[in-house]
Formats: sequence, structure tokens, C-alpha cells
Amino acid sequence: MIKSDLKYTKDHEWVKVEGNKARIGISHHAQEAMGDVVFVELPEVGDEISQHDSFGTVESVKAVSDVYAPVSGKVVEINEALLDSPELINSDPYGEGWMIVIEVEDEGQLESLLSAEEYEAFLKEAE
Repeated sequence: MIKSDLKYTKDHEWVKVEGNKARIGISHHAQEAMGDVVFVELPEVGDEISQHDSFGTVESVKAVSDVYAPVSGKVVEINEALLDSPELINSDPYGEGWMIVIEVEDEGQLESLLSAEEYEAFLKEAE
């Protein structure tokens, strides 16, 4: 499942651009590959994160994976519901399973993200 109104990274994060903010989560493909998510570590509101740096981790029954920032910016919101219910990433990765919202520092970085079509092609190449 790939949503057409989102941008993606090759690390399997999705980005929903909302004005100068970006809501970020991991893709359906990523959560499916990981299996049941049992723990999520998120940054603090106010943290500054840089593009391509790890901003948190997702632990599943199979592995622990870093989650990488698609763009640089300041964390303005975290999904606190994930701390008590990390399985939301499995049940609704593009909705209630979002992870953080950042205030985008450089909107030019959004140009480096993949469109839904490009992400789908990337997944097919990786198979």
C-alpha cells in the first residue's frame, strides 16, 4: 500500500507536507517487513534533527531499526500514543501510526524525496 499524496525515502519513511511542517512515519512496506512493533523511541519536542540522521528507533519482534529524518528541522510534535500503543504503526502506518511532526528548515530538501510512483518503482527494483 502506497499513498499517492505522500513523499517517501529509500529508508522507507513517508512524509506528509503540511505548510512548513512535515508529518513523518514509516511506510506500510517497512512495518510489514518488520513484523509486530513492540516499542518505539521518539525524540523530544524541541529537538533539532538533521536530514539523514536517526531520530528514533522502532523495535519489532524481529529487529530494532533506526528511523531517519527525511528533512532537517525542529521537532514540534511527537505521537505520544505510540509510546503506549506502538502497534498503531502496524495497524495504521499512514494515519494513527505517524511518528513526529517537524518544522521544515529547508524546503528545498523536500525535492530530494521520492514521489509515490518513484517509491513504488524503488520497491520493485529491490525485490
